[in-house]
Amino acid sequence: MMSAAQKMLLLFCVGVSLAHDFITPEQLKNIEERLRATEETLKELERDNEALRIFTKASSDKLESIQAENKAKKVAFSAGLFASGSQQFGPFGTQKILVYQKIFTNTGNAYDPNTGKFTAPVNGVYFFRFYAHAHPFNQMAVSLHKNDQIQCSVFSPRPETNANGSNGVVLSLQKGDEVYTQLWENSWVFDDENSYTSFNGFLLFPS
Repeated sequence: MMSAAQKMLLLFCVGVSLAHDFITPEQLKNIEERLRATEETLKELERDNEALRIFTKASSDKLESIQAENKAKKVAFSAGLFASGSQQFGPFGTQKILVYQKIFTNTGNAYDPNTGKFTAPVNGVYFFRFYAHAHPFNQMAVSLHKNDQIQCSVFSPRPETNANGSNGVVLSLQKGDEVYTQLWENSWVFDDENSYTSFNGFLLFPS
């Protein structure tokens, strides 16, 4: 489809053709030179428009990238083990990932309440802390894992009264690394509306 400028140029050429018998060779040469100049101007405008389109697209892509990066830098979560009620979890004959269902905050949605795992959305340094509660005479043992590696733990071997354990760690994570807590085999934890057993973490700074 012709642009408006191209249509005007065509009409001008037709007019020149019809008026050919009424103009001198010198005038015709002058008109042809003006036409060539007009064509060059149109080509230059098309090149400028294409360059502007490319620049606008690149600027838009960069803005979206910056916005996505800034959004990813806002990462923090805090969750209790049970959404409601009170109960003990365990013991089991094997280790079990603790799935914290009572979400206090999950900025950035990096913590998954379906799996109990936090997945780093960006490379950075993160802080994590977890709490575990045990009733009397029940062994309580929980570890924090980075991917498949234990980072730190809490342990209370059959306390005579209620026992609480807490530990925390600063970890350097790559995007996609997973952090979660795991109950040891033959161990218990307890939680109720007071959220004695919980898991928390946030991004300190990207790297």
